[in-house]
This record gives sequence, structure tokens and C-alpha cells, in this order.
Amino acid sequence: MSDPSRRPGRLGVGVVGAGRVGAVLGNALRAAGHPVVAVSAISQASLERAESLLPGVPVVDVPEVVRRSELVLLAVPDDALPELVQGLADLGAWQPGQIVAHTSGRFGTDVLAPARPAGVIPLALHPAMTFTGTSLDLARLVGASFAVTAPAPVLPIGQALVVEIGAEPVVVAEADRGLYHAALAHGANHLVVLVAQAAQALAAAGVDDPGRMLTPLLEAALDGALRAETTAAERGTGAIGSLTGPVRRGDAGTVREHQAALTAFAAATGAIDVVTDYRALARSAAGRALAAGLISDAAATQVLDAIHDTPVAGMELGAGSLQEVEQQEDEQEDDA
Repeated sequence: MSDPSRRPGRLGVGVVGAGRVGAVLGNALRAAGHPVVAVSAISQASLERAESLLPGVPVVDVPEVVRRSELVLLAVPDDALPELVQGLADLGAWQPGQIVAHTSGRFGTDVLAPARPAGVIPLALHPAMTFTGTSLDLARLVGASFAVTAPAPVLPIGQALVVEIGAEPVVVAEADRGLYHAALAHGANHLVVLVAQAAQALAAAGVDDPGRMLTPLLEAALDGALRAETTAAERGTGAIGSLTGPVRRGDAGTVREHQAALTAFAAATGAIDVVTDYRALARSAAGRALAAGLISDAAATQVLDAIHDTPVAGMELGAGSLQEVEQQEDEQEDDA
């Protein structure tokens, strides 16, 4: 097999930010034959990550990373990105013909505007996956989707870089980046919240190992929902078509019982978010099931009528938990 580094079009890569994403993508690009010429790392965790995933790569400051690189990979937190790009522009660090790619899901290429007058090639490459910052992520990159945003003439460059590391490029328009990122965060982050809520309620119900009990149920539910969203041609009713449980059956009595049990649980533990979120998601499930033709108008009406926003004694609706309300009160007293 030929040496990847001898392929045409190899680029000297500089990684700004040896966080969980930057170090892993730098490793993947190097495996594709692009030499990593420099990396920036400040915290001890980043230094260890750079040593593990990018052994032998010089650790230098950010302007020096940019100076040495043909492809600059900006893997920094969303809020830090605009100031970083502008700061490097103020220093005159950007170079003509240099490819500048960031990994933020929130931004497209507009955030790289301060670098454009220098003649850089702007790319936004966001991996739609979570990272551990270890070699385990390298296998997960294969087949993962990357949102690629770039001006039309240079879009193929971004797509090619993604393909080279074994991932799948998906073009996302500049104007759609906010919605795209919100959708991913809503799905992934709030899925974690739901697991935490369910596990807390199970523990209160006397289940010693909530994670073990939830695993087969949630894995099956997630797998079924994702399979229903495979391709546009096969989508049909989409993920909602895999819905099971009392809302899908139009079992309003069970929904009412659930609320009573969760309300009592919230009153005892302070986890008011569990009951309020249950109500919100049950409403959404009923509305989507009705729109998809999975339940009748009468069944949907009965379910929706069974959902009541009854305040939990001693707690404010909308608060994350009773503990949070008490903590806020304590902080206010300390401030006074």
C-alpha cells in the first residue's frame, strides 16, 4: 500500500486547540497523509492529548501554528472563535491561499470574515458526533456525518477533506447553521437529560441499577426511531412512526397516573423538571402522533385533556428543581 504522505495535494496541518475534537481530527488528517506541523495546547489535559494523539508534533503558540500551516484547523469553543479569528487578523497572521477550517457547529464561514482580506480559503467542518478525546473516536469518525459550509468555489475542498478521513460530508447552507446546530444539541444533549431523569425516578422507585434496566429499552427505542429516519424515500411518518406506549395507544388513564406519580416524586425529591418535561413531551407526542395518523382525533383529545399543569406543592413551575430554587435563594441572601 502506498504511503499516504506521498499522495498529491498533501497539506501541512496546524491544529489550534488540542481539545477533544482538535487532537482527534489532527490525528485523522495525519493518517490520511497530511503532516501535522504544529499544535497549540495550554491546559495539562490538552498537552497530554497532544502527546498521545499527535506524538512528535511541536507544541507552539497560536500565531506560530498559523505561520507554519497550509491548513489551519481551528478547534476552539464557539464563543472563543470570533475573537480568535479577529485577533489573528489584527496580528497579520493569516496568509494568502491558506485553508482555514473551523469545527464549530454554530458558525458557518461568516465568522472567518476577518481572515478573508488576507486571501484565505474559508471552511466550516463540523462533525456531528461527540468526542472523548481518545483514540476510540478515530473508529467512530468513519461514516460519521460532517456539516460542510463554504463558498461554492471551494466547497469541494471541504468535502474532499471530510472524505479523506472516512467521514461523510453533508452540505449545510450558511443561513441554516443555527438551526442545524440547535437540532443536534436538542437531540443529543436533551437525550442525556431524559436518561438522567428516568434513572433518577427509577432509583426513587427502588431500582438498584437504573442504567442496566434502561439500556435495552432505550437502545431499542433509539434504534427504531433512527431506522425510521434513514432516507427520505423510506421515511414515511419518520421517527414518530416508531412511537410506543400510552400516548400511542391513546391510553389517557395511564398518562394521568404517570403525572400523579411523577408529581409526588417531584414533591419528595425536588426534581420538578421531570414532571414538567413529561407533560411537555406527552403533549408533543400526542400532537405528532395525531398528525401522522397514528391515533384518532378522539384519542388525542383524551390524552391532551389528561395532561394538566398542576403546580407541585412548595415548588415553582419552570424551575429546574427545588434544590435549585433553594440554592438561588441562598445566593440572593449571601449577596444581600
